[in-house]
Amino acid sequence: MPDAITKSVIREIEPLWLDEPVGPAARRVIEADLPALPVVDGDGRFKGIFGEREFMNALFPGYVGELSSARMVSRDIDAAIERRESCREEPVSKHMTTDDVVAEDDYSDTRIAETFIHHRVLVVPIATKGKVHAVVTRNDFFKVLAEKLGEGPEDVGQ
Repeated sequence: MPDAITKSVIREIEPLWLDEPVGPAARRVIEADLPALPVVDGDGRFKGIFGEREFMNALFPGYVGELSSARMVSRDIDAAIERRESCREEPVSKHMTTDDVVAEDDYSDTRIAETFIHHRVLVVPIATKGKVHAVVTRNDFFKVLAEKLGEGPEDVGQ
């Protein structure tokens, strides 16, 4: 059956909105038990992705991502959070990843694999007629691929 991998791991979701504040958006990502959620405009059309990495980029000063080591930066995480506490009210649109990674319903497993390989995303949004309604996580996709290769959890110890 073509596209059996993606169809077996697709998850229906409620996407984030462009103007949704970072704080509530982070809470929704956690509640969805996903590493990220797609961000959509008022018409439900894909605009970006906001999740774990984007949240950390919002919370920590921009230079942290440029450092090869953060040893000289204060270890006090509470102080860092206090300095950037205002990010809680910033819109996710300010921090989201904007790579065009949405797949329409005519996707193939190879298209999904190519997206994970070439983009630094943890979810690929799935859309019907341009409106995002589901995601495939890189972790779920990986697990099914490994199982198909005979290296899944049930194969451990054989």
